[in-house]
Amino acid sequence: MREIIIQNDIFSPWKLLAEYEQKSMGGKSDYGATATFIGTMRDFNEGDDVDRLFLEHHPVMTVTQLERLVECANKEWSLLNTLIIHRIGYIYPADPIVLVAVWSSHRKDAFEACRFLMEELKSKVPFWKKERLLDGSERWVEKNTAGY
Repeated sequence: MREIIIQNDIFSPWKLLAEYEQKSMGGKSDYGATATFIGTMRDFNEGDDVDRLFLEHHPVMTVTQLERLVECANKEWSLLNTLIIHRIGYIYPADPIVLVAVWSSHRKDAFEACRFLMEELKSKVPFWKKERLLDGSERWVEKNTAGY
């Protein structure tokens, strides 16, 4: 099972996780591990103070690539469920940008799959970021921070 959501609206990661788990797991207890990653916006980048971020994407390409990543993760690890939520539009410091959650019977699969999905998302999924600095200037983010 998997769900991929791309949205403009701010979200509460912990609330969404609890709601999703209740809805999708339906009282099952076949999972022994849940691994999550929540990415939030920093108020700095490349030594500059950042006021806000505008995140763009190509809807079809983005969802297609995320689905491929989830398929790859399911082939590599024994996963019971996957949830990916990613923001687009205007994002402000401390706002959640991305939530990746995986459920598995065992922690090793959950940890490794969650990290794989997040790192691959950052490097392969078509999202484009434009930062607005505190001085009012804007710039496109040319590279992501290193992960692995």
